[in-house]
Amino acid sequence: MPWPPSKGDKIRSYHVLRWLAERYHVYLGTFVDDPADWQYLAPVESLCAEVCIRPLGPWRSGWRALVSLMRGEALTVGVYHDRVMQSWVERLLAEHKLDLALCYSSGVAPFVLRHAQLRRVMDFVDVDSDKWRQYAQNHGGATCMIYRREARRLAEFERTIAAQFDASVLVSEAEAVFFRNQVPESAGKVHGIPNGVDAEYWDPQRTYPSPYQPGERVVVFVGAMDYRANVHAAQWFAREVWPLIFARRQEARFYIVGSRPTAAVRALGQLAGMTVTGRVEDVRPYLAHAHVVAAPLRIARGIQNKVLEALAMEKVLLATPQAYEGIEDFEGRRGCIDESPEVLATEALRWLDAPQAVRVPAARAKVLSRYDWVRNLGVYGNVLGNARPAAASVNIACVDGLEARF
Repeated sequence: MPWPPSKGDKIRSYHVLRWLAERYHVYLGTFVDDPADWQYLAPVESLCAEVCIRPLGPWRSGWRALVSLMRGEALTVGVYHDRVMQSWVERLLAEHKLDLALCYSSGVAPFVLRHAQLRRVMDFVDVDSDKWRQYAQNHGGATCMIYRREARRLAEFERTIAAQFDASVLVSEAEAVFFRNQVPESAGKVHGIPNGVDAEYWDPQRTYPSPYQPGERVVVFVGAMDYRANVHAAQWFAREVWPLIFARRQEARFYIVGSRPTAAVRALGQLAGMTVTGRVEDVRPYLAHAHVVAAPLRIARGIQNKVLEALAMEKVLLATPQAYEGIEDFEGRRGCIDESPEVLATEALRWLDAPQAVRVPAARAKVLSRYDWVRNLGVYGNVLGNARPAAASVNIACVDGLEARF
């Protein structure tokens, strides 16, 4: 469910939904995979003409994925097979003159795939098939085989969507270039539109109480800790980079901050100099008082919101090239973009030696100049308004008062 904007997969959909609701009559079909999200049903309903919200727990997802495996489909597609949702979509199309269907992520495309008469836009966000390919490279045995199969099947489905839908949107121009190379026959309908950052919310000028113990010098990693790529990143940094730092600075601490940590992540909290917080009410104090923000992702696609938010908070950043992909570099950045444990550790120690956390105004300036929701959502609206077969450019604003299903 695109509410609240508490993690990467919700931030973009949250802002898009709010923008659409100001200009369209929105019919929202979505799924809930976290029971805590049901409490946000009222604010979502208040924005929409009608909603259909379906549960998607782990048992249901697993069973659907197994059925898809037997059918030869991508597991991602199977997870979202839902007869109630499909019936709701069919009723909407029968009862209303809908102008546009906007699908957010490839798994929900089948709900409108057979309705060729309807204008359809797919927001892939990332090229998920390549993410599965990266997962396969980091696993062995049967798991590797399943991930490789998913990468192949999902890539085939992504090509089908790109060919049949009127436009495809991705989270950065770099991601769009990558996808155009995968689907050259549909390249003219592929658009890169970056996320934005809520500059007022991520404001380093505010006063935040420190969540850390006196004397601690902190490297922090923030993210949803049940997300496979974040789990992998936390484990890699804890095992490959952190020992090099802690051996030199015994007062240094590595904080892993984020909701729903897996057992593997919780286990990292037993290591010397490391703390796993679990869910916190507000991550901004953890960013504001850290000496260094780490984004050590080794599996990634698109733009990492956690990186943009750290930059907006004027932080020193340690990132792998994968985590920094899709973000324009800038003069005045502090930290490093590298995947060498030795380089990352050396750079971390440099900033941990500072008497207090160093602020990087150039980082915030970059975010404000490039990653602005108002401007980027305006471009998004242009793509929706111009979505036509083989459309290669966008140059008019989205028309108010249309009806759309999101």
